[in-house]
Amino acid sequence: MQAIPFTRDLVLVGGGHAHALVLRAWAMRPLPGARLTLVNPGATAPYTGMLPGLVEGLYARGDLDIDLVRLARVAGARLILDRACGLDLSARTVRLDRGRPVAFDILSIDVGVTSALPDVPGASLVVPAKPLDAFADRWAGFLAAAATGGPAEAAVIGGGVAGVELAVSMVRALVRAAPGRATVALIARGALLSGLPAGVRSRMRDELRRAGVTVHDHATVTDVTPEAVLTEAGPVPSRFTVGAAGARPHDWLAATGLPHRDGYLTVDAFLRSTGDPGIYVTGDCADFDAHPLPKAGVHAVRQAPVLLHNLRADLTGAMRRPYRPQRDFLKLISTGDRTAIGTKWGLSLQGPWVWRWKDAIDRRFMDRFRALPAMPLPPPPRDAARGVAEALGSAPPCGGCGSKVAQGTLAAALARLPVPARPDIESVAGDDAAVIVTGGARQVLTTDHLRAFALDPRLVARVAAVHALSDIRAMGARPQAALAQVILPPLSPALQARWLDEVMAEAGTLLAEAGAPIVGGHTTLGTELTLGFTMTGLCDRAPITLAGAQPGDALVLTKPIGTGVVMAAEMRARAPGAAVMAAWASMADPQPGAAAVLSDANAMTDVTGFGLSGHLLNLCTASGVGARLDLSAVPLLPGALDLSRSGVASTLFPANRAAAIGGITAPDDPRVALLFDPQTGGGLLAAVPPDGLAARIDRLTAAGIPAAVIGTVVSGPPHLVVD
Repeated sequence: MQAIPFTRDLVLVGGGHAHALVLRAWAMRPLPGARLTLVNPGATAPYTGMLPGLVEGLYARGDLDIDLVRLARVAGARLILDRACGLDLSARTVRLDRGRPVAFDILSIDVGVTSALPDVPGASLVVPAKPLDAFADRWAGFLAAAATGGPAEAAVIGGGVAGVELAVSMVRALVRAAPGRATVALIARGALLSGLPAGVRSRMRDELRRAGVTVHDHATVTDVTPEAVLTEAGPVPSRFTVGAAGARPHDWLAATGLPHRDGYLTVDAFLRSTGDPGIYVTGDCADFDAHPLPKAGVHAVRQAPVLLHNLRADLTGAMRRPYRPQRDFLKLISTGDRTAIGTKWGLSLQGPWVWRWKDAIDRRFMDRFRALPAMPLPPPPRDAARGVAEALGSAPPCGGCGSKVAQGTLAAALARLPVPARPDIESVAGDDAAVIVTGGARQVLTTDHLRAFALDPRLVARVAAVHALSDIRAMGARPQAALAQVILPPLSPALQARWLDEVMAEAGTLLAEAGAPIVGGHTTLGTELTLGFTMTGLCDRAPITLAGAQPGDALVLTKPIGTGVVMAAEMRARAPGAAVMAAWASMADPQPGAAAVLSDANAMTDVTGFGLSGHLLNLCTASGVGARLDLSAVPLLPGALDLSRSGVASTLFPANRAAAIGGITAPDDPRVALLFDPQTGGGLLAAVPPDGLAARIDRLTAAGIPAAVIGTVVSGPPHLVVD
C-alpha cells in the first residue's frame, strides 16, 4: 500500500495541559497527511495542581510530570526540545532560542504564564513559584538544609489561592523538618483571597492560623534581603522567599505582532488569534476578546477538545466549533495535612474527604498520561511465505545503528571481496575508513548512513553528521569534505523543500564548523527518512588504525554507552523522557576536541553499531592483543541499565552478542548486556600509552568530554576479559 504523504505542518508550541490532551487524543486518532510537531524546552510538563502536595511531601516529583517524550512518540509527533522566543508571521515560522526556525501551516500556542515578581531592589532573591522545576529544586534544597540545622524561616509573597496553598504546605513540611524553629509568613499586597466568597476567606484564615502561618495582608513589600522581606510595616524574617503574587505572560508574546491585552494574546470564540486565523492560543497565555477568564488550569483542560476539533477542521476543511466557558467552576484549595476546601456558586465544603476528592481528580488526570495507547505492530499477512512472521519480529525495527546488518553477515560478505591491488590504497581490514595516497598525501574516505531513529529530521541529521565525522577523527585525520545522501519519505512538494532545508541546514552547519563543508550529494524519495554522508579527511602523518594497540595501553572511552537500548525503548514509548534527552544530547555531541587529545593513541576506533564489545574485539584482533575491561568503570547513560533489566533491547543486540560471545569472558552481571548494545553517535575508544594518561583525562574533562579509563590492553590472543 502506498504511504500517505505529509502535506501540512501543524506545530504546537508549549506542553501545557491543553496541548498534552490534544497529543493524547491525536495518538488515538491521528490525521493522515498532517505532520505534528511539539516545541517545548523540556522533556516533561508539570501538573501544577499537585504542587502544594509536592511541597508538603505528599507527592514525589515524578507524580507531577507529564512525560512529553513518551506522549509525542505515541502521538507520532516530532519533539523539538527548545524554547520558543518569537514568530515571523510573514515567513510562517516559530523562532527558537537555540535552533533554527520551525515552519508551520497551522500553529497553536499553549506556553502558560510565568510568575510576576515584586518590583523591588531585592527581587532577584525571590524564588518564583513558576516554572515548577526550578522552584521544586530550590525548595528541596532548602528543606534538606533546614532538616540538618540550617535556617527554617520562609515567606510567600502573594495572597491569592496559589500563595495560600504554598504557605500552608511549606509550613507543614518545615515543621516536620525543623520542629520548634520553622516559621512561614504570607504577605499579601491587598486583601487575602480577594474574589472568593467571604465564608471561604474566613475558613482559609482559620486554616492558616492553625497551621502556624503568620499573615501580613495589606502589606507593601519594599525590599528583599537574604534574611528578610522588608515591608512598610517592618521586616518579615525569611531565608527562602517565594513569589506567588500573580502571573504575567511570557515577554515574547507581546512582540509577535498579534493582538494582545497586557501581553496575553487575544483570541476569538474559536480559540484563534484575532489577528491571524491560522494561529490558535489556549490556556493561561490566552485572553478572550469577549470577556477575560481567570487563569486556571480547568479552562485549558476544557478547551482541549474544542482546540483539537478546530485544528483538525482547519487541516481538513471542516466546520469549527466555539468554546463556551463555564460561568463558574469548582475550586479545590489545599489547606495542608491532607485537607482541602471546595467552593462553587458561593458554597463551600471542607474536610479530609475534600482533599481525597481533589487527590482522586488530580491522580485521574495524570493517569491519562501514564496509561497511553499501546503501539502494537501490524499483524503479518495471513497469506505469506514461511518465515515472514519471524523476520518481522515482535518489536518495531530500530533506527540508527540498531538497523545495521549483523557483524557476521557483513564480515562474510566483505571476506569475498578481492584485496585492493592498487598501490595507492592503504587499508586495514575492519578499519573505520579507507586510506588513499595521492601525491604523497594521505586522504581517508568513509561513508555512513542512518535510518531515522527519531521523528525530528534535524536531530537525525545532526547525529548522522556526528556519526560520519567520528570515522574520520578515529583515524586521526582532519575532516575535509562531505557528500550528503538524503532519502525523504513521501511528502508534498512544499514539505519536501522544508524537510530538505531542515536536514541540510542542520548537518551543513555542524560539518562546516568541523572543516568539512557539504560539497554535493544525492537526494531521492523512499518509504522513510534515511540520511548519510560520504566524507574525506586529511592525515598529516600515518593514520591511527585498529592495528597498533600495545600491552599496557589504557583503554579510554569518550562517551557513555546505552543509546541502543534507550532508542529502542523510546520507539516503543517505554523510555523516560529524561533518559531520552540524555541519549539525544550524547549522540548529537561531536566532541571536536577528543581526537586532538588522543592524537598519540596507538589504536583508535569509534563505538557504533557492533557495541563496545564488538569494536573492542575488532581492535584486539587487528592488533593481536587481548583486553581486560573494568565493568564498573564503563560509563552508562541514565536509564539504560534499568531499561535493559526490564527486557528492552535493540534489534541488533542478539547478533552483537552472538558475534562476541566466543571472545569474551564476563561475570553474571546485568551491566554486561550493555556491552553488546549498538551505539549511534558513540564515543571514541582509544588504546593510549600509560605515560601522561592522567593529563589526557584532565584535558578531556576540561573540554566537557566525559572520558573514562575503562580497561587495559594485555598480552595474549584476541580475547576480552570483563572484571
